[in-house]
Order: sequence, then structure tokens, then C-alpha cells
Amino acid sequence: MSYGGDFEQSHRYTGIYAGRILKGERPSDLPVQLVTKLEFFLNLTAAKHLGITCPPVLLGMADTIID
Repeated sequence: MSYGGDFEQSHRYTGIYAGRILKGERPSDLPVQLVTKLEFFLNLTAAKHLGITCPPVLLGMADTIID
């Protein structure tokens, strides 16, 4: 199980930052950006190998289920 930031959103911010720097902005002048969308991943294959049964509530909460 993993709970973390959305990779697509963080990569989009990276591209925006790179574009702004290439256009001449100083990196020290750019604001700090935080990922606002979090995702919950559940790996059922790993859970099965560890002998863990995931409750249906967790399955319903997961954004991505790896089976």
C-alpha cells in the first residue's frame, strides 16, 4: 500500500518550471509548488505473498489496484 502525490501533476509542475526558467526567470524567484492531489495505491499481489487479506473498505478507497 502506498499513499502519495500524483506523479502526473508533479511532472506537469516540473515542465512548467523548466519553461519559466528557459524563458529567463530566476529559479530563486519561483514559488514553491506542492502537489495537491494524493493517490492511494494497493498492491494485491504483494499482499497475497505476505499473507495479508485486504478488507473491502481499502479496495474501495484505492485509486489504483495492482493485481
